[in-house]
Amino acid sequence: MSKRHSTKYKIDRRMGENIWGRPKSPVNKREYGPGQHGQRRKSKLSDFGVQLRAKQKLKGYYGSISEKQFRRIYSEANRMRGDTSENLISLLESRLDCIVYRAKFVPTVFAARQFINHGHVLVNGKRVNIGSYRCKVGDVVEVREKSRQLSIVMEAVDLAERDVPDYVDADHSKLKATYARVPAFADVPYPVVMEPNLVVEFYSR
Repeated sequence: MSKRHSTKYKIDRRMGENIWGRPKSPVNKREYGPGQHGQRRKSKLSDFGVQLRAKQKLKGYYGSISEKQFRRIYSEANRMRGDTSENLISLLESRLDCIVYRAKFVPTVFAARQFINHGHVLVNGKRVNIGSYRCKVGDVVEVREKSRQLSIVMEAVDLAERDVPDYVDADHSKLKATYARVPAFADVPYPVVMEPNLVVEFYSR
């Protein structure tokens, strides 16, 4: 099963940050951008540039969601009561591909999306093959019985580079996870600084 290394590493290089905290990220060795002009001194970003970068980083972190889909998620967050940036994060974290990734059933969010597309995941006992499926609090997400011995699952469970957050109750012996509660922005274990408030400012222009 492909892990699409080139795609996520390209995002890392473009952002100049190891946004998933992966030890193999090329940014750990080369902090400059890709291409022949990548090592040139970076010019100071405008306010728009800072906001655009914050949006690209957040969008890339969740598996490089398409602009159309990300804009739709923002619009929904904006219509909800409360703080729009908090709502945006809660909607992103409730995606099935994100919960599969948070539960450490797969090593990356890219792998999570492919894992779901291939029919390896059940939600409340029913197969779901759409990565953007919105989970509700209390939903039980599990790896299908026939898929539990896949090497990608066995490797991910043993990964020491990240922990399962407390809003996902994972049982690795049964490869089941329950979406326990809607997380606040402060609860989400981002390896780098994320600024959803700048994303809101970007779309509010």
